[in-house]
Amino acid sequence: MTFSQTDSTALRGKLVPPKRYGVFLINDDYTPMDFVVDVLSGIFLLPHNQAVAVMLTIHHQGKALCGTYSRDIAETKQQQVLQLAAEAGYPLLCTIEELS
Repeated sequence: MTFSQTDSTALRGKLVPPKRYGVFLINDDYTPMDFVVDVLSGIFLLPHNQAVAVMLTIHHQGKALCGTYSRDIAETKQQQVLQLAAEAGYPLLCTIEELS
């Protein structure tokens, strides 16, 4: 079976872009700021200055968006954060929210 140009155009019109998910870090009173900056730099690949800015947003506002990804990648980032925090003995929380 072959597709004509019009079939291809019709299919493109029905495609929906994948949903995007935000990965958020949640403030707590125990996780050191330096650790959060290291997580933001290492897992979310933020430059140091941006990682510090996001960490301060988490500290002052209670949570901050660390990155926007497809669902699978967002879940992987969340698991990486939670595993790293657990290994270090910190209660750092990481959540995922569907973005509109």
